[in-house]
Amino acid sequence: MDRVKRGNKAEAEGETSASSSRRSAVTVHDVAREAGVSSMTVSRVVNGTKVREPLRVRVQAAIERLNYVPNVAARAARSGSLRIGVLFSNPRSSNLGDFLMGAFQQSGSDGSQLVIEPVATHPKATDAVRKLVATGVDGMILPPPLCDSLEALDILWQAQIPALSFATADPRSHSSAVLIDDFEGARAMVRHLIGLGHRDIAFIRGNQRHSPALRREEGFRAAIAEAGLQLDPARLVDGDFSYRSGLDAGRALLDVSPAKRPTAIFASNDDMAAAVTAVALGLGVSIPGELSVAGFDDTPIASLLWPQLTTIRQPIAEMAATAVEILSDYLKQRRNTPTPPIKHHVAPFELKERGSTGPVRVEVLNLGI
Repeated sequence: MDRVKRGNKAEAEGETSASSSRRSAVTVHDVAREAGVSSMTVSRVVNGTKVREPLRVRVQAAIERLNYVPNVAARAARSGSLRIGVLFSNPRSSNLGDFLMGAFQQSGSDGSQLVIEPVATHPKATDAVRKLVATGVDGMILPPPLCDSLEALDILWQAQIPALSFATADPRSHSSAVLIDDFEGARAMVRHLIGLGHRDIAFIRGNQRHSPALRREEGFRAAIAEAGLQLDPARLVDGDFSYRSGLDAGRALLDVSPAKRPTAIFASNDDMAAAVTAVALGLGVSIPGELSVAGFDDTPIASLLWPQLTTIRQPIAEMAATAVEILSDYLKQRRNTPTPPIKHHVAPFELKERGSTGPVRVEVLNLGI
């Protein structure tokens, strides 16, 4: 938990530049002054009414500079309905199905309505945030990396729409969050591998724009240091959470002479770990006989591989349900209390030991690697 709480320091530093814009919400009159037009012209641009192109461009530029969003959400709130915006950034993610299942199950239970918006259909991720704000959602769930975006959080603050950061490793004091302890999860996995006799362990990083990727690498480094092992920089390989990046990382680590291969590879997520097993299969490297492979998340692919993947289970469906519940409760409380309490829910992780990891073979140890 100490590692999770360290985000507050980064928050204080990162939000200094945004503090001036948080003193008061930007209004249509502020945009009008910034663009040098009338408030009516700004309203016409916001509502999609036809205006001269030079004026529209000036107003749109002012809107983006000031992070202005029309407060449609306030009107929707007065109707008594709860509409929660849900963004997802990677349609190919193995987590998406579990996330949506948990979110829809909870929304059906508490009577809230989910408004789903894919980030990939927009030029910028924050454009997806703006679109949901414009539709009048009451609250919004932000996935990685938007959950760590000060710009996205500021857009929602300006619109007075509560945000919930999902699967962040850097929760903010002014918004709710649902997460696991990524640092401890990664450290637990490395300890497991060390307990099996592995001393030459490689690590495949995740997308560095995602705070969980950074915390997982920190957990890896901490466990290696605690065991008194020297970390070879060549054993840290870049990835971006995609299967393709796992293939590239796997080739870099395994398409070498047997004496230069690590005895274990720990990937920051299951997709990259699955790619490593494919590379090993292609090179004739047996798992777990010659190589142990571990992942993170326990997505469906972890159980579909053979041998099945040892991984850290992140209960995505339960976390998604909790996220909807926390945000719904917050919105209901806000009708009577101006500032309901912020909640940071840390879900438990579980190390799932399966067939992809095993003890180091004696003949491998005798190679001196």
